[in-house]
Amino acid sequence: MQRWTAEPSVGPRCRLGEGPLWDAAAQRVRWVDIVAGTVLSARLDGSCLLDVSCHRVDATVGAVALADDGGLLVAGTKALVHLRPDGSRAVGPALLPDGPSRLNDAQVDPSGAVVVGSLSRDGCTGREVLLRVGPDGAVTVLDDDLTLSNGLGWSPDGRTFYSIDSGPGLLWRRPWDPATGAAGPRSLLVRFDDATPDGMCVDAEGRLWVAMWGAGQVRCLGPDGHLLGVVEVAAAHTTSCAFVGPALDVLLVTTATDELGEQQRRDTPASGRLFTARVGATGRLPTPWCSTTGRGRG
Repeated sequence: MQRWTAEPSVGPRCRLGEGPLWDAAAQRVRWVDIVAGTVLSARLDGSCLLDVSCHRVDATVGAVALADDGGLLVAGTKALVHLRPDGSRAVGPALLPDGPSRLNDAQVDPSGAVVVGSLSRDGCTGREVLLRVGPDGAVTVLDDDLTLSNGLGWSPDGRTFYSIDSGPGLLWRRPWDPATGAAGPRSLLVRFDDATPDGMCVDAEGRLWVAMWGAGQVRCLGPDGHLLGVVEVAAAHTTSCAFVGPALDVLLVTTATDELGEQQRRDTPASGRLFTARVGATGRLPTPWCSTTGRGRG
């Protein structure tokens, strides 16, 4: 088994950093601070984040994705928000009912539609959802029995979809039609018993990189779920990861200060920062959201 060590970046600290991605057109890293309700953007120079910008979108922001018009798609508290290139925004219809649930991690599927999950802020479990918003705006419920919908990803050929339910520590997989977004039945790939799986990404070879909340690690798994390696991160709450940079060969890891005790904060002073590691793997460019998909009200 391989081991690597991630290095903390020089740049902003987030309370609950999440959802990193590489914007090749802008040559920038984008990520969110969930509890601040902000989307952040920066230029990556080695281990430094430069020219940082921060844009507040909603009370909470679960994820950010690229849009095919050059804008961004953001998972707000209850709805998807399209940030257009001209600075205007369009807010889509509410995907969740009134109540404690909010949108969490989201990714764009191979066809350009959005898959987004939910979590409850009141601690209730077992009723959270995973949704696909199709090209016509139609919403398909993929799961409705989750505790905390989290990391999402597809195999390089788009025919296998991976999703995480963080509460019970489950990593699911299911067949996926990359052209239509039709999903098959889910099956359990991995059950984590020693830490909580959070966000994840899939590299160009089909390996899964899973951030482990509470363990200070990103774990590399084979498509069969076998553990291949561990990236050690000097922050207990690792939240997600993505391959970034012009060659997509830098693993960028988001972390959090949320829910850390005083001793943990002293022991891991870089918590909340982004970390980078070179792990001998490359990623894939994120699929942009089709801006006619689930078009919001503007």
